[in-house]
Amino acid sequence: MVAGTADCLHQGIPVIDVSYRCIAKEIEEIVDKTAAASAVVAAAPSSPVLRQPEQGSEVVAVAVDIAVSEMIGNSGASHDISSVEPLQFIPNIRSGSFADIGPRKFMEDEHICIDDLSTHLGSLFRCPTPSAFYGVFDGHGGPDAAAYIKQRAIRLLFEDANFPQATEADEIFVESVENSVRESFLNADLALADDSTISSSSGTTALAALVFGRYLVVANAGDCRAVLCRKGQAIDMSQDHRPNYDAERRRVEQSGGFIDDGYLNGALSVTRALGDWYLKMPRGFPSPLVAEPEFRQAILTEDDEFLIIGCDGIWDVMSSQIAVGIVRRGLRRHKDPELCARELVMEALRLNTCDNLTVIVICFSDESRYLPASSPGQSRWPQRLKCCSLSAEAIMKIKNSLNNSHYN
Repeated sequence: MVAGTADCLHQGIPVIDVSYRCIAKEIEEIVDKTAAASAVVAAAPSSPVLRQPEQGSEVVAVAVDIAVSEMIGNSGASHDISSVEPLQFIPNIRSGSFADIGPRKFMEDEHICIDDLSTHLGSLFRCPTPSAFYGVFDGHGGPDAAAYIKQRAIRLLFEDANFPQATEADEIFVESVENSVRESFLNADLALADDSTISSSSGTTALAALVFGRYLVVANAGDCRAVLCRKGQAIDMSQDHRPNYDAERRRVEQSGGFIDDGYLNGALSVTRALGDWYLKMPRGFPSPLVAEPEFRQAILTEDDEFLIIGCDGIWDVMSSQIAVGIVRRGLRRHKDPELCARELVMEALRLNTCDNLTVIVICFSDESRYLPASSPGQSRWPQRLKCCSLSAEAIMKIKNSLNNSHYN
């Protein structure tokens, strides 16, 4: 279905924008045939067949269940409707972030925002466009582990890793990305163990979100969370790895660990993290605390508005849906993802969160999606095309009107 703002009348060609509905291979498609209708009246562009709608009125596209040849008459135009393919959605990426120490004495959160990963990595690295990378690292036991991962994230994930390279994103490429990121998480965990400047009691959760073309890939180890807004609905793109999550509890117990009062081995509130080697020793043996990430992916469409990435300080005091509502209302008002991230943090502080706070908001469309209202009663959202059916009699009247205008 066609979506977004559309103009039914082209300047200088007084013709209604008619969309024909056809059935091809059992798939119903709406095919824009404005050019075909325009050809009929090309000889008389000044004849006002239909008035242009007044500003602010709703745009209407007429879906007609007939063959194209009936409408274009003897114009001689030929169109293969079954060969027309709908345009694929291409994200237009922009982001903003905000972090606050909250009520804590020390800031242990870190984050990364790269809206154009291809440019950031340079010409030697080939990846589909658009491409982007975001990460949130929520440290515990001191800031050292989170700071270490942030400083080395590009090298660990892309430069030193066997990261796949391609010019187009597809399922095979995405699977290769997941395998590479999984290996990078495990190597980063080992790097923390090998660095003598990092305390064995210091660790960090890690959530990475990558966009390649229309593909969104989220890798998570810990209790940061990524939430996708799809037509106003919150879709969790990660699972909080906490001891109260049944699957994690079973994994912990099967690996010899235990849960005491909601804490892993009575010491840690998450079941997956990088670092914390005091809980993983001896090295090489199974551990209830692991660094392996879980993955979720989505193919982005025009229904996908934005992604929120936040540390647990946000999700401790609000649900995913409430967070989506706050950001969505903010984008309607000011269209600024950075200000939306700040507003989300401020709301968490108002709700008395007890942790550091970090939020990234990634928009997948440009600012025109959130058009300001010209009057109090007018919607802020772009008007969508409406479809209706015409009777055979109405179709003939339109055809005759076009022909009469042509000969007059």
